Amino acid sequence: MSKEEKNSIELVITSSESGLDFGKSLSTYIHDYLGLSKSCRLFEIKQACYGGTAAFHMASCFVASQVSPGARALVIATDVARAAARYTYAEASQAVGAIAMLVSENPKVLELDFGASGQYSYEVMDTCRPLPDIETGDADLSLLSYLDCFSNSYKKYAEKVEDVDFIKTFDYLVFHTPFAGMVKGAHRKLMRELFKVGPSEANADFLKRVQPSLEYCVQVGNVYSATTYLALCGLIDYGDIKGNERIGIFSYGSGCSSEFYSGTLTECSREQLAKMKIGEHLNIRYKLTIDEYDRVIDENAEWLFGIKDKEVEYSKFIKIYNHFFKGKNYLVLDRVSDYHREYKWS
Repeated sequence: MSKEEKNSIELVITSSESGLDFGKSLSTYIHDYLGLSKSCRLFEIKQACYGGTAAFHMASCFVASQVSPGARALVIATDVARAAARYTYAEASQAVGAIAMLVSENPKVLELDFGASGQYSYEVMDTCRPLPDIETGDADLSLLSYLDCFSNSYKKYAEKVEDVDFIKTFDYLVFHTPFAGMVKGAHRKLMRELFKVGPSEANADFLKRVQPSLEYCVQVGNVYSATTYLALCGLIDYGDIKGNERIGIFSYGSGCSSEFYSGTLTECSREQLAKMKIGEHLNIRYKLTIDEYDRVIDENAEWLFGIKDKEVEYSKFIKIYNHFFKGKNYLVLDRVSDYHREYKWS
C-alpha cells in the first residue's frame, strides 16, 4: 500500500478468544509494526469464534457511516491455540492461523448486503476458557447450539429480507467450520426443515453450494474467529466464481452468539485472492514428526500469560524456522522484556 493508503486506515480491530494480555490488545502491536497513522482507533473483541464477524461488522458500520469519508478499517481475526497442551482434547480440530480483512467503501472481494442479517444468541456453557491453558466444555451441547443457532439466525434473516429463498437466493454458502461434518449436518438440518428434502437432494445441494468452501478448512482446521473467513477464501479459490454471486454466510461463537448474513462477490474477487497464493503457502508448510510436535507443544506451554522476561530460543525449532520463516519477512516474536512483547521481521 502507498503511504496515503496506509494513512487512510483509521480503525484496527483484532479478535481473539484469549488474546495475549488481560488489558493490552493485539491491535496495538499490529498498528506499530505496520507503521500505521497515530490517528487511529485500536481495540480487541472477544466472543469465541464469532469475534471475527463482530469485528468485521463493526468495521463495516464505521466505513458505511461516512463519519470519516474515505477511511479504511483493518480487521485481523485470529487466536492462540491455548488448548494445545498435552492430554487436552476439547478442541481436537484446533489450528493456528489468522485472516486479515481490509474494509473500505470500494470492496474488491466481498460487498455486504448492508442490513441483511439475522442474529440469534443466548447464554450457554458449551465451551469456555477459564484458564489460559485450558479449553473445556460440553462437545454435544456445542454441536446442538451450533445447529440451533444456524436454523434460527437464518429464520431471523428471512424475517428481515423480503422474498428470500434458502436455495434460490444464495449461489453459495459459507459456514463457520470447526470441522466439515458439523457444517454438513447444519446444512442438511435446515434443508429438511425448509423443504422436506431427503438425504440425496440435501447432499447434492451441499456438494454444489457448500463443499468448495471447505477446501482450506479441512487442510488447516479450526482457526477460531478466523474460520468463517478461511471458508470464504476456500470458496473463492475453489468455487466456480465469475462475480456477482450472492453468498450466504453463517458465523457462530460458543457461549453463544451467531449471525447469518449475506453479500456478493465482485468481478475481481478471484483475482484478488489469487494474488495471496493461499494454496501455495499451505503446500509449503513444514511437516512435523511426532517428536517435533511434542517439543513444540511443550515450548508453547512456556509462553502463557504473565511472562515478564523471556527470549525465544530459535535453536529449539531451528529446522521449522529455517523452512517456513527465515528470509520470508514475516513478523515473529523475538523476546518479552518487562512484559513488553518485541517482534522482528524474519
